Amino acid sequence: MRRRLVVVFVGAFASLLSITSYSQVNPAQLPNPPAREPQWAFPVIQQQLPAEPAEPKKIPGSSKAYTPAEIDNLTAPPDWFPDEHPPAPAIVHKGRPTALACGSCHLMNGEGHPESAGFAGLPAGYIVQQMDDFKTAVRKDPAGRMNAFAKDMTDDEVRQAAAWFASLKPRQFTTVKEAAMVPKTIVGQGRMRFVDPKGGMEPIGNRIITVPDDQDRARSRDPHSGFTAYVPPGSIAKGRTLAQTGGNGKTVACGICHGDTMRGLGNVPRLAGLHPIYIARQLHLFKDGSRNGIDAQLMKKPVAQLTDDDILALSAYLASLNPAQGS
Repeated sequence: MRRRLVVVFVGAFASLLSITSYSQVNPAQLPNPPAREPQWAFPVIQQQLPAEPAEPKKIPGSSKAYTPAEIDNLTAPPDWFPDEHPPAPAIVHKGRPTALACGSCHLMNGEGHPESAGFAGLPAGYIVQQMDDFKTAVRKDPAGRMNAFAKDMTDDEVRQAAAWFASLKPRQFTTVKEAAMVPKTIVGQGRMRFVDPKGGMEPIGNRIITVPDDQDRARSRDPHSGFTAYVPPGSIAKGRTLAQTGGNGKTVACGICHGDTMRGLGNVPRLAGLHPIYIARQLHLFKDGSRNGIDAQLMKKPVAQLTDDDILALSAYLASLNPAQGS
């Protein structure tokens, strides 16, 4: 019996190791978060795009070359343009299975993909606070990944990464377009939405549909290739009214805390130019209590009366704003 228990324990431990090392090579191996509504804001992988040829890839303007396996190694993401940013701390460009390299999801320009957060230019103190909230689980990542990564990162790694991302200049990485009809899409590797290889168009409905401007470059983690977010007609104007006036008491004017240009104020983060589905996720998480912490308490009243349509409209408007200073 004792030997049998040892065998069971070893087998379970081996399974645990295989789970905790999922992140070492391929984002397709990352576990899906539980499905929840609205599905467009909380993407879940539906199918895998075909594997890319194994030979090294290049992107416009870079002298670097990486194989698809190297590009998808989430513990050592590609740095296509190392001269465009300050030297990155080790945790940003070299992670480990239980704490991925920050640059793998948030990119080496800090703007990230739609399924992750944009960090560029956010206050360092704000980033540190969010990592502490993830570590203590008062802020819950729907996929559970950031909670695990935060627990494994040292305080020094968090501070270094926060200072580095804060030093980056934000840029317009998403173009927001109103459209009644949008391409049919699927959610593939990395929980990124791609145009359906079968083609076709469909009504947008009450959704935000974000797709890469260049699918191959997005899969290569090219920090120069951004995204287009399609939003329902009229949503930007509706979101502008809510953000600027509070909608006759429905919410609070966003500029009171985030600044008139929505580029942040003090330790309060910018909203301008963030991925719209990221903004929508956070508003839903504030509202359902999944996101808590010191700053979250200030968001409870502003989100309490927001409908799903309000959240969509606010997200569309805020994402449409240029985050660059002087624009």
